Amino acid sequence: MTTDRQLPPRADAFQDRLAEVGAGNARPELSHQSRGRPLSEAEDALAGAMMEIYADGAADVPALAAALAERGIVAPISGRTDWDAPLVAEELAAINADMDEAYRENGFGA
Repeated sequence: MTTDRQLPPRADAFQDRLAEVGAGNARPELSHQSRGRPLSEAEDALAGAMMEIYADGAADVPALAAALAERGIVAPISGRTDWDAPLVAEELAAINADMDEAYRENGFGA
């Protein structure tokens, strides 16, 4: 059975669940325990845009890239706005490598 009814998108269901479960938790930094540093402004903008784009129904990397380009999101590493699938892969790999290095240097909970 199919239905045309769609649930409203959630910006970040994982963070919502953590907030719900950990409302009385004295250690809110645990929601970002895998980060060795805070996200840059550009990384945060990319992450937010990706969550919105996937919530809007994008189902693959080419669709993600097209939506990022349409929105003019600046790539955090290269500074480009002409997103395509290879650029998505390059940017995410570079951000991941940098985050891994920051984690090795600083530990968790940035």
